[in-house]
Parts: sequence; structure tokens; C-alpha cells
Amino acid sequence: MMPSSMGQCVPSVADLIAALCLPPAVLLNQRVPKRLLAENGAPTAADRKLLQDHIEEISWVAALKPANVGVAEYRDDQRTYLELAVLCLTLRQLDSQSTKVARITELVHRAIPYPVLLVLDDGENLHLSLVHIRWAQKEADKTVLDGELVQGVFVTLGQAGSEATTENQSAFLASLDLSKQPRADLRALYQGWIDTVSAWQAAAVTGRFEVSTTPQRAADRRAALRRCRELDAQITSLRSAASKEHQMARQVAVNLEIKVLLVERQQAEVNL
Repeated sequence: MMPSSMGQCVPSVADLIAALCLPPAVLLNQRVPKRLLAENGAPTAADRKLLQDHIEEISWVAALKPANVGVAEYRDDQRTYLELAVLCLTLRQLDSQSTKVARITELVHRAIPYPVLLVLDDGENLHLSLVHIRWAQKEADKTVLDGELVQGVFVTLGQAGSEATTENQSAFLASLDLSKQPRADLRALYQGWIDTVSAWQAAAVTGRFEVSTTPQRAADRRAALRRCRELDAQITSLRSAASKEHQMARQVAVNLEIKVLLVERQQAEVNL
């Protein structure tokens, strides 16, 4: 059954979990003590304080294992995927939210020894994040994050959206369904969810949500998203520099650089 609020602009935490269409056998719904996160994922006193002060509640929603989802485990020289975890995290109201939310998200992923699909509610926005893990090179039985964290963000709760946004969101939620993910092994399944969130990120740029049809298409999209972010940062930096530049010749030169980068960004968008 699809979530009842599919037609609304912004989903709830319950909508995101329901959209996964998880079988009853995987559900745990157990609260996780904050101290366990602090002990396992916070390398500094400041990080431990961040978790203690700003986490309202965290729950382990589900554990997907070969025995309860019928998907094989995955092993290679760098990683072992015996289980996938689905967690929900509610935060207290934050100042400087973007920086603190990003750090808390990273710390939670680091604290759990399994690949995590994390649904985070910061009081204003919802975040759906995933990142691969691998064995640490110098610490036995320790895992570290492997690659960049992939995160889908849903706009401020209660904010009205366009019809296109609502349609894209409905398509995104429908595509999260467990039965629509690759089933070769748990790593492939997890990668399928990552690719789905990457498609949602791309939709924020293109205005249309399209699921990647092949692994190569998904890889090209991730690379294009990464390049768009890099170019956006460069363009923003150059525009800031141009606004402070007093020499006309230098202003012209900087604006030409910006135009070149804007053309490259348009080319990168083709692969989204």
C-alpha cells in the first residue's frame, strides 16, 4: 500500500519508510541509546556533545538480512555486507542547521557497522541518506565510510510545491519499493537505493525524475552531479571575487571565466 500523503508536496518520515515496502519480518522498531552512537561514531568530545545535545530520538526501524529478504550477502576483500539497516533520526531544533545536520548524519553512518538507509528529520527538512562502508585498513573489525554520502533533501515541511514537484516526488517514493531494487546481493540492493536518491538529486536540477535504467547510466549521473556541484562552487567563488574587484580589466576576465564554467555546467547537465 502506498503512503496516504503521496499527493502532498513533502512526505513525512512515515511516508518514506512506507515507500520502502519492507516485509514485516525485517521490522525491529527499537530505540537506539544516544550513548551507543557517541561511543562508536564520535571521535571527538565536540562530536559526542553534538550527538547528545541535538538528537531527540533514534530508532532502528529494520534489519534486512539474507534470511528475511531473500537477498544474498556480499563479500569481497574490502567489505562484507551481511545486513542493511534502516534508521530514523529526529533532531531537536538546531542553529546553523546545514553544518550541524551534515555532521550528525555522517557520525550516525560512521557509528553503525552496517550500510544504513537513514531518514533524518531536523524539524524543518527531511533527509534521506546512504553511503557505502568498507573495512578500515589499520583497525581490525572497524568500518569506515567508502565514498561520498548520497543525500536526498525534502523542502521545508508545509511548503507548497508545483504540480511537477509533486509528480516527481510521487515517482520517487514509488521507486523506493524494495521489490524494485536489484536483488543480486545486499550491496547491489543498497546501490539501487543510492541510485534512486541520485535520481532525486538530479530531478532538483532537471525538473524531472527519471530512474537510471542501467548501472552505467547511474554512474554517469553520479559523476555529472559531482561535476555540477564542483562547478557551482567555482562559479559562486568567482562571482564573489568579481563583486569585490575594482579593476575593470580583471572584472571582464573573471566574467569570461564564469561564462566558460556556465557552458561546462550546461554540458554536465546533459548526463543528469
